[in-house]
Amino acid sequence: MINNILDKIGSAGVWLAALSCTACFPALGSLAAGLGLGFLSHFEGIAINTVLPLFAALALLVNVYNWYQNKNLLRGILSVIGPLVVLLALYPLWQYYWSTYVFYFGITSMVIMSVFDIVKPVKGSVCKV
Repeated sequence: MINNILDKIGSAGVWLAALSCTACFPALGSLAAGLGLGFLSHFEGIAINTVLPLFAALALLVNVYNWYQNKNLLRGILSVIGPLVVLLALYPLWQYYWSTYVFYFGITSMVIMSVFDIVKPVKGSVCKV
């Protein structure tokens, strides 16, 4: 239960930090302005350099732990891809022009997997002896 909550906190934190960087991610900047979150742009440096990697790392660690605990291969791979892609887009791939699209893919996949976790949670393995 706590792992699912931490996973949702990690996904929400990544989104919130990404919404604060209007120059880096123009599509998210317009979404933030539409939602009335334009004041977050004042915290752009802190959000992108500190908050975003911390929440992405939290989501990655929680998803790896859940994968290890539940032993569901497909679900584990799909849940780890999002935070891993976000971290890759922030650091080694940031210099390329297409890294913004990779970042959008990462945060979108994090949200999709979080919603999928709520709608259809992983069932525990059943041992029939």
